[in-house]
Amino acid sequence: MLQTPEKFLRWSSGLIASMALFAIMWLTLIDVTGRKFFNHSVPGGLELTEILMVIVIFGALPLVSWRSEHVVFDSLDAVVPAWLKGIQARLVHLVCAGTFGLLAWLMTTRAQRFAEYGDTTVHLQLAISPVAWLMAALLLLTALVHALFVFSPPIPVAHGETTP
Repeated sequence: MLQTPEKFLRWSSGLIASMALFAIMWLTLIDVTGRKFFNHSVPGGLELTEILMVIVIFGALPLVSWRSEHVVFDSLDAVVPAWLKGIQARLVHLVCAGTFGLLAWLMTTRAQRFAEYGDTTVHLQLAISPVAWLMAALLLLTALVHALFVFSPPIPVAHGETTP
């Protein structure tokens, strides 16, 4: 039913996150090899790793939300009546959509401030605002995923997995 949004998420945020993770892997390999054998590390390697980690984490958020692979507190599920679980799921998605939307808005204000002040990283002098704008966009995308689930929550299947 909702195959197109999952495909879009895989090819947008999933691809961004996986490329950043792949870059971290190679950066770490080159950095460790350089330190071990040439007594020289990659200049600004820590800054690059930090930026790439942000991209991995925020890039994965929409997919994690879409697949309902986030941490779930289910200790009370045994005592919650079945008729209430659907309402509960919609309320949780509404709260998540609002929270991620608020975080996206806060991140846009922060990104704007970074751009106005011309903030850069210390060693490589890379602009911080594009990373903050990307974070805001991925937070907004996550909010939209949860907003979609307010109206059409994922359907639970075997072994705790869900399908949208």
